[in-house]
Amino acid sequence: MGSSQSTETEFEYGKPWRDTPWRKKDYLEKTLKEFELSDPNIKYARILVVGQIGSGKSSFINSVNSVFQRRITNEALVNKTTDRSTTFTKLYKTYHIRNGQSVMPFVLSDTMGLESEDLHGIHTEDIVKAMGGYIKERYKFNPESSITPEDEGYRSNPSLQDHTYCLVFVMAADKISLADDDNIYEKVKYIKKIPQVMILTKPDDACPLVNKDLRKIYTSKKIKEKLKEYSEHTGISVSHIFPVKCYHEEIDTQNDMDVLILRAFKHIEQMANDALRLKCNENKNSE
Repeated sequence: MGSSQSTETEFEYGKPWRDTPWRKKDYLEKTLKEFELSDPNIKYARILVVGQIGSGKSSFINSVNSVFQRRITNEALVNKTTDRSTTFTKLYKTYHIRNGQSVMPFVLSDTMGLESEDLHGIHTEDIVKAMGGYIKERYKFNPESSITPEDEGYRSNPSLQDHTYCLVFVMAADKISLADDDNIYEKVKYIKKIPQVMILTKPDDACPLVNKDLRKIYTSKKIKEKLKEYSEHTGISVSHIFPVKCYHEEIDTQNDMDVLILRAFKHIEQMANDALRLKCNENKNSE
């Protein structure tokens, strides 16, 4: 059985919520922990995380787990340097989302970073293959060529469990000019086979107002402009772009950061479950 329809009041940027979102943490957390996939035969719905180098994609994976663990976790290795010129993640690796000692019915798969140069970073074809479940766990990406059926890390007959049901693009809000990365956005536009969500990280670096008070993120004109700008460059709807401050230097989890992460992940979870339901129905109809 899938999730029940949410009664949560949605918001528009520049307009305050009637029920402030900052009081929703317990409700969001409870809803996500109780979530059940639409197909009981599928143990985990896979969410593929792709991001620009230095955008914080591995930090987002860690942040999701940190919220549910209620402590800072660092299972996905993060580049600790300030160098954004080369990708840090080299392997295709899947992370379970832990709820205490148990695991939730969703997994996050990390990938090599996106780069503008054709001979650097993950290839678009590799993203497509990962979405279809053709890439095995711990496959080492080759920046010079995409995976082929002859490679050891290639899965010839992927199951529904291996498929991806939501593609999450992680981009940094503190980019001064998006025009420098047109090649990356063309890669994003190329991939339209499954539901897509964008996580906009580092909103506090992009907006001084948000840097002083994270709760200003819903009224920040700067953040609103960034949402529209990224939407125009990638074709992803503004309603599917979520500004999130990821855990990076913090020692303990914080309520306001948790709320942003939970709201984004709730949307991702629902989209993935909807895609899973459609895929299962397609398979049944084709039998």
